[in-house]
Amino acid sequence: MALGFVLIKVSPGKERKVYDALAALDEVEELYPLFGEYDLIAKVVVRSFEELSDVVVNKIRSIDGVIETKTLTGARF
Repeated sequence: MALGFVLIKVSPGKERKVYDALAALDEVEELYPLFGEYDLIAKVVVRSFEELSDVVVNKIRSIDGVIETKTLTGARF
C-alpha cells in the first residue's frame, strides 16, 4: 500500500471546481483546503508508488485549475 500527501496550488477562483474534481477521485481518501503557499492537500491511497505517480500526473495535474503539485510519499504499516 502506498500513501501520498499531495499539496496542490490552484488558480485563483478555481478552488471549489478543483476541490470537487479531486473529491470525485476514488484514490483521494481525504481532502482539505489550506491557507498559505498551497491551496489544498489530498491524501491519496493506492497499491504502489507507480500508481501514485500515475494518479498525480494523469489525474490530479490534468484538472483544470491545478497549477502545481508537491507529493510527500509514505507507506501504511
